[in-house]
Amino acid sequence: ESADEAAMMKGVVVCGIATVASGFSLISPMAVRPSGNSIAHRGVRTMCREGGLQLRMAELTGIDKAKQLAGYKAVDDFVKSGMVVGLGTGSTAAFAVERVGQKLKSGELKDIICIPTSIATETQAKGLGIPLCTLNEKSRLDVAIDGADAVDPNLALIKGGGGALLREKMVEVMADKFICIVDDSNTSTI
Repeated sequence: ESADEAAMMKGVVVCGIATVASGFSLISPMAVRPSGNSIAHRGVRTMCREGGLQLRMAELTGIDKAKQLAGYKAVDDFVKSGMVVGLGTGSTAAFAVERVGQKLKSGELKDIICIPTSIATETQAKGLGIPLCTLNEKSRLDVAIDGADAVDPNLALIKGGGGALLREKMVEVMADKFICIVDDSNTSTI
């Protein structure tokens, strides 16, 4: 891990979340963003649409690099062979999906099956060769990884700005563990 990557990770909040019947509650933070982040947005995001949404970044810097590091770390730390994994939706979760695909292709992960929370995530996962199923086929998940629309300084989350909310909540509630990946662009004082 380079000094630049370490600095980027300081600007990322990765929270471990447990689901309860009425919503979500915080277990404990894994990494907390310091106040006064000065990461610049210098990178350019390149999106390729070949049969659906697939994110490919041409030189990642700033917040895109932080999102990639957070998404990769969530998969590296919490996804193991033999698991049923919920795949979230959004710009940060897309990096987690990408990492699952990389680890399956390299053989680091085996015998996993994933449940996507949106059509975009399903398309991305299929393009990466990730085995998929639905909640009807697997109603218990080991882990779900997704982002949030906003997080306050106490790590309370707001989810629900996008069209995938229902599927996201259904998958996350059925997971034994919910890993929420949040970056500085999601911070709020409300």
